[in-house]
Amino acid sequence: MTFDFKNKTVLVTGSSRGIGYSIGKLFAKSGAQVAIHYNKDKVSAEKLFNELEGNGHIIVQADLADTQAAELLVEKTIKYFGRIDILVNNAGIYEEHPIDEVSLDEWKDAWQKTIDINLHSPAVISFCAAKYMEQNGGGRIINITSRGAFRGEPRTAAYGASKAGLNSMSQSMAVALAPKNIFVYAIAPGYVETDMTTEILDRPDGDFFRNQSPLNRVAKPEELAHTVAFLASEGSEFLTGGIVDVNGASYLRS
Repeated sequence: MTFDFKNKTVLVTGSSRGIGYSIGKLFAKSGAQVAIHYNKDKVSAEKLFNELEGNGHIIVQADLADTQAAELLVEKTIKYFGRIDILVNNAGIYEEHPIDEVSLDEWKDAWQKTIDINLHSPAVISFCAAKYMEQNGGGRIINITSRGAFRGEPRTAAYGASKAGLNSMSQSMAVALAPKNIFVYAIAPGYVETDMTTEILDRPDGDFFRNQSPLNRVAKPEELAHTVAFLASEGSEFLTGGIVDVNGASYLRS
């Protein structure tokens, strides 16, 4: 399946590596101009920039633990491109904080940091992008969440809660913004081959996580990118408000 995003501009948060890296590459390959966002890994962001097909892409730094920086990220993107057609909220953190192993202060710190980056900043970025899209004919907002929002995350409770919140936010915004020609989606993957999951998948019990899927593997970042591009394409409008599971049947819900 091929995609056509000529004359479209895309902001992908957390695009210096992993899922975001593949999303950025696919959008550029399909003709879009891409805003690559990173926090600390400038080297990887520049590597992606140099690999992108086409011209006119940019790199933007922002620490999404700071909601003011999240707001400025959208402003910088629009200032450079003059528009924003597609927003992909992909940036997120996953830090273990099992309730029976951490102190109350550690527990509170984990929750604050995780909610700020995984939920609060996407809410701010989505708000700012939607205000622009509303005035300019519409757009697409795609949020990367997790199957953890449904099945529970005993060692990373804040992560599961943040992704459940992002699912709910996506659906609420889909209802509010549909009359304005802005379509909002969520994608809930299971484990994906990224830097964030390497430590888990490389452990002696790594096959346990791979075998959760009947495909006996975890997802590839390119598979998530393909789903994002599909939802960002014309013809997927009536899927707005949907949460698309991309977990290889490792977790099924009805």
